[in-house]
Amino acid sequence: MSQANRPLSPHLQVYTFHFTMMWSIIHRITGLGLGLGTIWLTWWLIAAATGPEAFDAVQIFSGTFIGRLLLFGFTWALMFHTLNGVRHLFWDIGKGFEMDTVEATGWAVAIGSVVLTLGIWVYGYMSMGVL
Repeated sequence: MSQANRPLSPHLQVYTFHFTMMWSIIHRITGLGLGLGTIWLTWWLIAAATGPEAFDAVQIFSGTFIGRLLLFGFTWALMFHTLNGVRHLFWDIGKGFEMDTVEATGWAVAIGSVVLTLGIWVYGYMSMGVL
């Protein structure tokens, strides 16, 4: 096969945007965020085992606005990734490939992840007596 006749791989100019593309991209980004959040969790656990000074340093950072924002994002990423993972499990057994079902479950993942995240944080603040 000559250079001129070889098949070309599809590229971004060929694809049109689809609903599932956005969820796939977000799923990958949340997976990366969960990996980074796990490093933070590891830092917290090591600090807890090291002693009060190290643990206080992690707690001080975690209590700042940036720290809480990152923890909130980690919580949302965990909820989104988990719910979307369940959606993929159904796809793995061959269920839910109809386009209306794909769109409905995609929105269910998005809305469910926000509702669960807010619920977790409200419960957390209520258990601390803040709310």
